[in-house]
Amino acid sequence: MSAMSDYLEDAFLDHFLGTSSTSSPTNVYVALHTADPTDAGTGTEASGNGYARQTIAFSASSSGTASNSSAVEFPAASGGDFGTITHIGLWDASTGGNLLFHSALTTSKTIADGDIFKIAASGVDITAA
Repeated sequence: MSAMSDYLEDAFLDHFLGTSSTSSPTNVYVALHTADPTDAGTGTEASGNGYARQTIAFSASSSGTASNSSAVEFPAASGGDFGTITHIGLWDASTGGNLLFHSALTTSKTIADGDIFKIAASGVDITAA
């Protein structure tokens, strides 16, 4: 993934500089976005037609990279489409919450009525820069 959110950057700095404490979220959720969520988490997330964020799990990092440990599958779009997905975001809640990381897809994907968006195991890499 290409970018850490403003929220996560602040939480990281505060935690490791001793000004406040933070803990890891119970679950991490992957979201599909039709526009760049930006570091501020303000981009457009897909909605409606059966769309919901999905839980994503990661293996422990190795050599500065962590990858999702299993495949993630979104429910089929029903009654309409999700739109053209250009970005994904990792969030700390199934709705609302705080954006953690975000990245553009290598290739945008239009999810039409009946389509399913899938992420392969090891399809999302988070690399320390």
